[in-house]
Amino acid sequence: MFVVRGGEILLIEKKRGHGAGKVNGPGGKIDPGETPLECAVRETEEELLVSVSDARKVGELWFHMSDCPDIFCHVFLGSEFTGTPTETDEAVPLWSPLDAIPYGRMWEDDRHWLPMILSGRSILGKFVFEGETMVWKEITEAFF
Repeated sequence: MFVVRGGEILLIEKKRGHGAGKVNGPGGKIDPGETPLECAVRETEEELLVSVSDARKVGELWFHMSDCPDIFCHVFLGSEFTGTPTETDEAVPLWSPLDAIPYGRMWEDDRHWLPMILSGRSILGKFVFEGETMVWKEITEAFF
């Protein structure tokens, strides 16, 4: 889930689990019986204590990583939320100006597809990683 408001994007510094120490958007695993949207909203509430009310799907990402099982992600973008972004056991909130997103602290693929969704496009992305190094990518435009 990526929240954009007033020329800034709400990111997290992940404190534990896969990608700990990296900057990303909030999110996580879908619970049984939960839709991808319900999961994105729930995970954002758990990680930042905010509830996004206008999330819309803007992407699907597939990751093959040498050191963990394959990952399939649904990407959502929103701007309206209630609550105050707050640090939790899982994440530290980080507001970043859209023109200064800290790509150097993020997964390598983010610099390729995040600008596309921020410009209003929807995408399908496939990425292969060896450790933390991206070795292959394919990104196409999509319509949801």
